[in-house]
Amino acid sequence: MPHDARPDAAAAEVGAMELFGLKVFTLGGFGEITAGDDLAALIAEAARSRLIDGDIVAVTSKIVSKAEGRAVPAADREQAITEETVRIVASRAYPGGVTRIVENRQGLVMAAAGVDTSNAPAGVVLLLPVDPDASARALCTALRERTGLRLGVLITDTAGRPWREGQTDIAIGAAGLVVLDDLRGTTDVSGRRLDVTVAAVADEIAGAADLVKGKTSCNPVAVLRGLGRLVGDLDAVGARALQRPSDTDMFRLGTTEARAEGYREGFAAGLAAAAEKS
Repeated sequence: MPHDARPDAAAAEVGAMELFGLKVFTLGGFGEITAGDDLAALIAEAARSRLIDGDIVAVTSKIVSKAEGRAVPAADREQAITEETVRIVASRAYPGGVTRIVENRQGLVMAAAGVDTSNAPAGVVLLLPVDPDASARALCTALRERTGLRLGVLITDTAGRPWREGQTDIAIGAAGLVVLDDLRGTTDVSGRRLDVTVAAVADEIAGAADLVKGKTSCNPVAVLRGLGRLVGDLDAVGARALQRPSDTDMFRLGTTEARAEGYREGFAAGLAAAAEKS
């Protein structure tokens, strides 16, 4: 256990994990979050003075969306997905409908634009926060003011990954901490230069937080201790820096969409070639 951990913390923690100096635990005491709730006040109260300098607070996006009033009637889910979509990446029909992988207004590539029914009140679906980085900055600023501590804040959401089964939590909003640890120019243990390694530490932190938050345990906030080296200024770049621009993405389209685009380009090229010969 880190030397700076408070002696009464373990008994009060709802769930905890400790590994090689990293300690992750949840904060209990959260009821149903509703529009207008002060998340900073609720988190500070749930922490009961257990936060220390250098802690990172990982907050599930669902409670941020609830507090920001980002709920729409469940009957409008498909329309909400359409309205939140900037670009269709891939779609696939199945017996119950169509799964859409899209780039949403926040720049995230996700199934259903991040519109979700899980852990939402009956009869509604939740949209992602309008600007997750701005939400994280506001929350981080308020928590720092309330506690007087140098804290980092992550807003996390669940996402699938290309070529991998299952889902994991990723960082969609961040404030007060490093989101990418650029190791380029350093050397590995064998003295070889690292030329491409940039660690997505914000996503790694989000995944670690999810190990104790879980999906069904009603623990929407986790605290990670032992990563104080990553906590910094409030004006540090946010989680949007983790998003790869579509024009540099080698796999920016699904199979069906890529074939359709190739067909259109080939057809146009064929028409142009025929016109030149005539």
